[in-house]
Amino acid sequence: MVYPASAHVLTTFRELLKLLPTTEKAQPQILLLAGEVTPFRNDTDREQVFRQESNFFYLSGCIVPSSYLLIAFQDGTGLSQKPSVELFIPKAELADMMWSVPPPSLEAASRTHDVTKIDHPGAIPDAIRTLLKAFPDALFHTLPRGSPLFPAIPPEFTDLVMSSDSKNAAISDLFLLPALHQARLFKDEHEISLIRKANEISSRAHEVVMRVLGKAVKGAIERGPGAGVDRPLLPGEWLIEKEAEAEAIFVASCRREGAVHQAYLPIVAATTRASTLHYCCNDREFAWGPVQPHDHQNRNEFAHGGARQLNPQVLLIDAGCEWNCYASDITRTMPVGNGGKFTPEARAIYELVLEMQKVVAMDMIKPGIHWDAIQLMCHRILVKGFQRLGIFKSPSPSAISSTAPAGDDTWDPEHDEEKILASGISSAFFPHGLGHSLGMDVHDVPSASKPIPNTTLNKGVPIGHESFYTYLRLRLPLQKNMVVTVEPGCYFSPHLIAPVRDSKHIDQEVLKKYESVGGVRIEDVVLITEDGYDNLTTVRSDTEWVEGICSGAL
Repeated sequence: MVYPASAHVLTTFRELLKLLPTTEKAQPQILLLAGEVTPFRNDTDREQVFRQESNFFYLSGCIVPSSYLLIAFQDGTGLSQKPSVELFIPKAELADMMWSVPPPSLEAASRTHDVTKIDHPGAIPDAIRTLLKAFPDALFHTLPRGSPLFPAIPPEFTDLVMSSDSKNAAISDLFLLPALHQARLFKDEHEISLIRKANEISSRAHEVVMRVLGKAVKGAIERGPGAGVDRPLLPGEWLIEKEAEAEAIFVASCRREGAVHQAYLPIVAATTRASTLHYCCNDREFAWGPVQPHDHQNRNEFAHGGARQLNPQVLLIDAGCEWNCYASDITRTMPVGNGGKFTPEARAIYELVLEMQKVVAMDMIKPGIHWDAIQLMCHRILVKGFQRLGIFKSPSPSAISSTAPAGDDTWDPEHDEEKILASGISSAFFPHGLGHSLGMDVHDVPSASKPIPNTTLNKGVPIGHESFYTYLRLRLPLQKNMVVTVEPGCYFSPHLIAPVRDSKHIDQEVLKKYESVGGVRIEDVVLITEDGYDNLTTVRSDTEWVEGICSGAL
């Protein structure tokens, strides 16, 4: 199926017109964009991985490096229904054919791209002159020029506009990016299908890692003669004893299913390193300890002839692939050691995070509700959960309630739920936002997701402590066809806990019992529908299933 670029062009122009001053809305509008170029490592000729710039792909569906777009539109004319979209792709040179895969021919590209005309970049100057002659008062739009965030447009193209005989033509880089972000905030059926595919592949990759862990617990990973000594280990002989080995299996699973790119650097963090939100090093071994006389040995949890065993710990994997430039973003936290079961403390935190996601966030998600309200509710659930566990003090040893039990002389209103929420200390344990928009970029369309100024805020609704929203990347009411992540977490980062360590609301002795958990995050990708949501993530996260897979019982 051909990518529906022409529909995206129309959507972008509709958003562009909303942003333009009234005096400029009737003028011809022309978009000039450069695609990404193949990057090279420093000052060498060694190519690095190419990935098309997202806005360029949205308007063209083109993944050919060093391409350009020239799009013409005028409200109230035939171009308002069918804009002129000219795509310019490089001509195949002999060196291209010798060293790498050459760009397609013009004829081949015309069959696979939803555009009006395809030519080579050498034709761009004449194409600009033709548009200027037809539309002498045209307003040209580019992405921010001079910014390292976007591919550069050669000055000879923009100079043609500024030095033309027409004194009324102009160039602006103020309006196109916000128009594109607003257009991309809502996904069409084709985009949803690509995001769904990326999530299905990534979901299976998460499960593959869990199942390899589980097989090893059961001793079901057999190594043939000479494995690791006279010959390399084969994939079926791999154990996961390091973060890098878990990452390798995840990425290999995605690549085997045809995914070219990861949507972001995978986060694979074992033990207390799971408290670092974007831990991308993935270069450490799991935590090991000495074998005790009473320990039952199995193949994965013991190494070096039984001299050491895996300590009970969590493994947090936040990873997702792309499918045709559309992202997935999934986090699963799984038990390692302890026979593939969570410790009591890790299980308690895991089930609290699961409650934040499933019981609260997922039950509230529907069009019209403001994302801030769901963020606040997750903090409320975390506070209640910490009070149940004893990490946060409760108003009474006998009850967790905002109302004093009759006859309870030990009631201390200083530790009721509202006081703890107002203090903001829950941000030390849940510091990030509940989720973000997702599309071609994993943290998609930031200027539309968290607009400045934001007219949806300050509507007289209580939102709790301001720290709850510092890192929230989505601050809007939900609408149909948004795609967002839902990723509550709970972390015991010594750096974040330090400023609140002496809080009167924290029981220090109880907190110490849980700090070794490190961190837990559970993340799914959801599509906002007419009356709720559709979870695009297919790998399960319920405690019994995760432990069943990681222990090899399922």
